Amino acid sequence: MDDEDYFHTYVLENGEIYGAYRDRKLSAYTFLTYPKLSESNLGREFGVPEEELSQVAFLEGTVVHESVRGLGLQRYFHRLREQRAMENGCRYLYSTVHPNNHASIRNLESEGFTHQFTRPMYGGKPRHCYVKHL
Repeated sequence: MDDEDYFHTYVLENGEIYGAYRDRKLSAYTFLTYPKLSESNLGREFGVPEEELSQVAFLEGTVVHESVRGLGLQRYFHRLREQRAMENGCRYLYSTVHPNNHASIRNLESEGFTHQFTRPMYGGKPRHCYVKHL
């Protein structure tokens, strides 16, 4: 749903992107972003002090093609992104998920994320907001 400009400005300049390949075809990908002091930094809503906002990382969307679902890629990506966030000095890891996305909710909670609140985001879509302290 995002265009090339989004990837260049939001992800590549402020984060990392990872992919998984099967038979030389991209089968899944995910993002880890570092919102820094931007307005989109959810740390403010969770009460992170302004001077610590640079220690916030955000698990962006993960897309897994139906042909490779059930192989644990989302959980693998969670662990990889958490490790990378810690390597980059982050203390707070956040993620949002649609309330009906039960598989993602289960995966987040199994990796130690806790639900903090639910509210409309991204143009009014309902989202559960999760946090993990590193």
